[in-house]
Amino acid sequence: MKQLNVSCRALLFVSLFVVVFHSACRKEKEIEIIPTPEEMQSASAEQARLIPDLVDSYVAESWYDLLNRLIITTPGRTPPVAARDIGYTGIALYEAAAGGMFLHHSLAGRLDGLLSLPRRQPFRVYAPAISANAALARILKDLFANTSAANFLSIDSLEAANHTTYSLRLHAEINNRSRDFGYAIADAIFEWSKSDGGHEAYLDAFPSAYIPPVGDGLWTSTPPLLQPAMFPYWGGNRTFLPGNGPGPIDPPAPPAFSSQTDSRFYKEAYTVFETVNNLTQEQKDIANYWADGGGTFTPPGHLISIAAQVIRNRKLSLGQAAGLLAAVGIGLNDAAIVCWRGKYNYNLLRPITYIRNYIDSNWVSYIGTPPFPSYTSGHSTFSGTAAKILSLRFGNQFAFTDSSKLIYGFTPRSFSSFEQAAEEAAISRLYGGIHYEFDNDEGLRCGVLIANNVARLRLWRN
Repeated sequence: MKQLNVSCRALLFVSLFVVVFHSACRKEKEIEIIPTPEEMQSASAEQARLIPDLVDSYVAESWYDLLNRLIITTPGRTPPVAARDIGYTGIALYEAAAGGMFLHHSLAGRLDGLLSLPRRQPFRVYAPAISANAALARILKDLFANTSAANFLSIDSLEAANHTTYSLRLHAEINNRSRDFGYAIADAIFEWSKSDGGHEAYLDAFPSAYIPPVGDGLWTSTPPLLQPAMFPYWGGNRTFLPGNGPGPIDPPAPPAFSSQTDSRFYKEAYTVFETVNNLTQEQKDIANYWADGGGTFTPPGHLISIAAQVIRNRKLSLGQAAGLLAAVGIGLNDAAIVCWRGKYNYNLLRPITYIRNYIDSNWVSYIGTPPFPSYTSGHSTFSGTAAKILSLRFGNQFAFTDSSKLIYGFTPRSFSSFEQAAEEAAISRLYGGIHYEFDNDEGLRCGVLIANNVARLRLWRN
């Protein structure tokens, strides 16, 4: 009989926990009193693990909104760095909120170099939203150590506001335990991040020690800024997944360089030349929409924003959101490394260099050319990765509208699938005049391979 009473109290706890955390309005008067600490401690470990699937995803949404603002306003947030920030943020969220949930398993031992992480105390109740809130506040302060004082204040303010919202009517012991667990997770993940090769790389995006190779068909600085090579060593960073390390996942060699007018390479370059010279207004709009250059949330930020929109629109739980955001973040981080590995392995010249040397010396691209080699396209690799992960989660015919660039004055764009959006992001680089078609095609293909490796982690449940 005693065991039955304990089970009933545990079920009561779960039911009331839903009332506390799943209230969309979050008004204090609507939040019910939950059981006493003694009753809460009687909840079994298995029942406690189910809780993140009953909590709404607002806490994650609020932090990812701030994450993109940090990317926009913090120095050094180029696409590879932004992808890394997004990756570690997602892992911290997952481990704090959902890593111990039923049918979810910690990433410790499954990501390269992540050998262990703090664990929840057995037979103790944790509030997943409070743990997630603390973990995200701590990891963003660590990752964005060079951000402004105003941004640090924004982090503190959001952490305090969320903690107040989610801690109402919870016993202080549970609040403190949950918060401290989130901090411990973030600290362990940040410590692990320091050994991946990208720690504080934002301080030196253009290392002077790097001397690019010289020769026909090889990359050189591009006008008008003529900047040196950006992050030439990024491809040597540690990927989250060993399967995304050097090997079969890497793109094949690009077409052989040639200046002969009947060669494939010349024809590829001429396609860029002719496309830019005859852009329609719709093609210009597409090029501008996906440009995501300096001072924006970058391509990785754009893609994680799309994922966050889907989470919000589908009203996913915190557990579901944590798994999806972690998967997309892991994929974006590894996509940056795989792509940059190819860029500096082949060191292929950009279209503007080829066209000015062999077709038209006065030609200019529609979008400014970034300071690193052409092959493969970063936009395409990022987009192919994110689109495949999202398609695996929501299906190949998932229609959506991307409104993430309203802040930049753009009209929302609608798509019949994530793949269609990725293909548009890829071809936007042809319209911009900064990539050959094979850069885009191979980037998309490589992104799918990266995503398939991420999917094997099984970080979400449909």
